[in-house]
Amino acid sequence: MLETNDPTPSACGAPDTSRGATAGRPVLLVSSQGGHLAHLLALRSWWERQDRVWVCPETPDVIDRLDGERVIPSHWPTTRNATNLVRNGLLARRVLRRVRPAVVVSSGAGVAVPFFVYARAMGIPTVFIEVYDRVDTPTLTGRLCGPFTTRRLVQWPSQLELYPDAHLVGPLL
Repeated sequence: MLETNDPTPSACGAPDTSRGATAGRPVLLVSSQGGHLAHLLALRSWWERQDRVWVCPETPDVIDRLDGERVIPSHWPTTRNATNLVRNGLLARRVLRRVRPAVVVSSGAGVAVPFFVYARAMGIPTVFIEVYDRVDTPTLTGRLCGPFTTRRLVQWPSQLELYPDAHLVGPLL
């Protein structure tokens, strides 16, 4: 198990993007609004050095927090919404083919699933960050993305019992 004080995807085995070394390919950050977005924003010191593209819903908090960023709007809500799952699947296929990211990074929620599925099929590495507040049960998105995840990062030692293959990075928030 790798423990690190550097909670960046590259510190835990994702492609080395520590100095923007993504061979001209951007990092794709996929998130829903709210707390999931907050987890990715906590990695600002890492992603601000990268060429990056975001996939998030066009909600007021996303628009405010990602002002000035390249954002591709996702379809929402995703919870128990099969129509938006299909729509986000089509979006994922189109975006991944066009952007060809070096890595896909997400902390959830539902929008991450089709992006991880298509990224895996295309040979693009994925990093899933399990959220801060689920310490004794796995998230649905974490379970669904699991088979398509290259590296899983967790924030609490108790989460290692849920995801034995994960890398402990400590709290991001």
